[in-house]
Amino acid sequence: MNLSKLIVAAVLGAAILPVMAQPETKVDTVSGVGATKTTRTVKATGTVTAIDAATRTISLRNKQGKVSDVQVGEDVRNFEQLRAGDTVTVEYTQALSVNLARQSGMRSSTEREISDRAAPGAKPGGMVGREVTVTADVVAVNAKTGLVTLKGPRGKTVDVHVEDPQQLKAVRRGDQVQAVYTEALAVSVTPKTAR
Repeated sequence: MNLSKLIVAAVLGAAILPVMAQPETKVDTVSGVGATKTTRTVKATGTVTAIDAATRTISLRNKQGKVSDVQVGEDVRNFEQLRAGDTVTVEYTQALSVNLARQSGMRSSTEREISDRAAPGAKPGGMVGREVTVTADVVAVNAKTGLVTLKGPRGKTVDVHVEDPQQLKAVRRGDQVQAVYTEALAVSVTPKTAR
């Protein structure tokens, strides 16, 4: 799957989430020696009310009864298995992990795609995402607020919250650290249960 398909999948997920049932959001932060990781997950569910196979459009109804149409691209396998009454669950996850161990060298960035498609014959679904690894400069450390400000290779800055005060003592302005940002969109379909 190329980057344009990744962007389409992410936009599709962003479009589906508000349409579907009230999304549940979960944020977890884990700190260890020299590292911190924060993960945010948004999960939403809707029911398929209609399918237009010619245009690959599905109509989804949320728990409040609002129906919205979503067009599904050709890269989604097993579209023909969708049925009215199926439950569609969309889960969008963002994670940022920062290794506060000192790095050396120029600021750099590498990116890789991550994906997992439904097997032929299985229910439609899968996961698509990306992982960006950055060597960044520490431009500020605020011990009072627990924020470390990082500057990446493209000049953008990001504030990372570090809960453990001992970790803050180990990093100083001018150091380089490694940060890994991951985002993924997973879609699964639950078949309509027989009554």
